[in-house]
Amino acid sequence: MPIEIDHRKLQDLLDHDDAQLVEVLPAREYEEEHLPGATNIPLKSFTSENVARLDRDKPVIVYCWDDN
Repeated sequence: MPIEIDHRKLQDLLDHDDAQLVEVLPAREYEEEHLPGATNIPLKSFTSENVARLDRDKPVIVYCWDDN
């Protein structure tokens, strides 16, 4: 179930729960800059086959750039 988290909760998940970071921007933007340790699965290619490599037993944090 998706939930929105703040920076503090993000850091806690990364530090203690071995969370997986997934950037959903296009590959070109991922190559320009991304968070350390992030995996790129562009939103337009978010399919069951592409997400199969994620560990279902660990939290998954999906993010993209927001200019707000």
